[in-house]
Amino acid sequence: MHDLVIRGGTIVDGTGNPRFVGDIAVDGDRIVAVGEVPGKGRREVDARGLLVTPGWVDMHTHYDGQVTWDPYFTPSGWHGCTTVVMGNCGVGFAPCRASEREWLINVMEGVEDIPGSALTEGIQWSWETFPEYMDAIEAVPHAIDFATQIPHSALRAWVMGMRESENDKATPAQIAEMAGLVEEAIQAGALGFSTSRTSLHKSAEGVLVSGTFADPDELYGIAGAIQNAGFGVFELAPDHLMVPTDLPMMRKIAEITGNPVVFNLSQTDFSPETWRKGLQGLEAAAADGLPLYAQCAGRAIGVQMNWRLTAHPFVAYPSMEAISTLPWDQQLAKLRDPAFRAQLLSEKPRELNVFERFVTESFDKMYPLVDALYEPDPSQSIAAIAKREGRDPLDVAYDQMLENDGQGMLYFPLFNYSDKSYDLLHELHQHERTRMGLSDGGAHCGAVCDGGMPTYMLTFWTRDRARGEKLGLEHIVKRQTSETAQFYGMHDRGILKPGYKADINVLDYEGLKLSQPEIAYDLPAGGRRLIQKAEGYVMTVCSGTVVAENGEMTGAMPGRLVRGRQAGPDAGVALPKLASGPELRA
Repeated sequence: MHDLVIRGGTIVDGTGNPRFVGDIAVDGDRIVAVGEVPGKGRREVDARGLLVTPGWVDMHTHYDGQVTWDPYFTPSGWHGCTTVVMGNCGVGFAPCRASEREWLINVMEGVEDIPGSALTEGIQWSWETFPEYMDAIEAVPHAIDFATQIPHSALRAWVMGMRESENDKATPAQIAEMAGLVEEAIQAGALGFSTSRTSLHKSAEGVLVSGTFADPDELYGIAGAIQNAGFGVFELAPDHLMVPTDLPMMRKIAEITGNPVVFNLSQTDFSPETWRKGLQGLEAAAADGLPLYAQCAGRAIGVQMNWRLTAHPFVAYPSMEAISTLPWDQQLAKLRDPAFRAQLLSEKPRELNVFERFVTESFDKMYPLVDALYEPDPSQSIAAIAKREGRDPLDVAYDQMLENDGQGMLYFPLFNYSDKSYDLLHELHQHERTRMGLSDGGAHCGAVCDGGMPTYMLTFWTRDRARGEKLGLEHIVKRQTSETAQFYGMHDRGILKPGYKADINVLDYEGLKLSQPEIAYDLPAGGRRLIQKAEGYVMTVCSGTVVAENGEMTGAMPGRLVRGRQAGPDAGVALPKLASGPELRA
């Protein structure tokens, strides 16, 4: 008798092969049969009319602190993820001496918009070195699997000192020490190393994250550590405008490591065609046999705006700043007061930098966020509404955010929406040198809510897109299962075949739906964050154990820390190319 049998589901197995109807049998933490399963199961699941896929593998999250207090890795755990990779963008919490804890919290708060108070109260410190960090997070029960990378900012501070690491050039001896620590971390089980070189990543004090100005020679030295270890991804968050300039450096890193190098690739309004040059660089690297890749988001990396969030059109107005620390009910009463409204609309904001003005004043890029719609038509923008109604855009934005007792939200697609459509993302997600990433699960708590990206990929790209071409269901499932797993050396998961890890989603495909984002104060110390849940997840299985059922976590804790490369049952066998099948109907 099998431990679990899922019967009669429409199986999309993660390889890109066409869907088929069949059964899946699980014994222990492994899939033992796929197709027709005559034997019974201790638990039988009727999946007729439902979609069965591998569990999602999210390769770009920031749960580095949350891993110590949240066993479910929310929101990722709500959205069918069974493995998450953290330690991205050069930020994290190890290695770390006790004297460096506050400094690293300050870095994470600024770069990833995670409340410092939540990190201070929530993180259960019991480590200094990176191997000790891995031991510490491994010892805590979790519902799903997780993996990590060693971050450049913490590494630099450990070797060079906190303040020195922010500005100083590393000496050859310091580079050698950093390389040794990276090799040690990978040998202990880290899946890679990450760094940041973007001007957008600043600490809560406004200081560019340590490593931003590191000389290429420092990065080449660290790349050598990955080469010596024989394994590891080199993840890099470049300045979006500098991608073409940084391509030679990234090519050399890939040449040194002989392992995957991946950078973030997005479209920006400040240089709308730079992404194209990045794509051309990927193609040139592929032609030369270099393992250089880009990760791209599934939608616009969008800022969500509300009176209680990090950004909105009035955030720098004197009257708004004056009431921002009041309890919310008092703020709402003020915002509803016609006299206060008139005063606020009559004011001018304090001086802002170019980027801040762009985000708070570009009303042609602001949209009411309704029904979790992330590819809005230009006619729906705040500017367009104001023009049609003969009103000031600020007046329109004010009304929108006051809707639903002050819960109304604006959506500002910051990246990937210069053309007012997702056609460029349609192209990026079909390119063989891109990977699905940038959900930023656990991060940007007061501005971005993209942790539900795996669900969005199915609902929008394979089913609901109305303003352009869709993408095949088999392709999208492969994008966030076998492709992401294998990129990080996890060859034991992401495919529904005998011998693979029993990480499985059972979904009501036609009923799958993203909820509207909402503001929650459920982090440690009452910290604020945006959350977004989903309907339609019938069951999520990790390592053969049901961890979520009908949208609720079961409390089971089979999750484990993934240490290093994981061998698959079909090691060395190439995955089949994408093949599309007929439309799925529940």
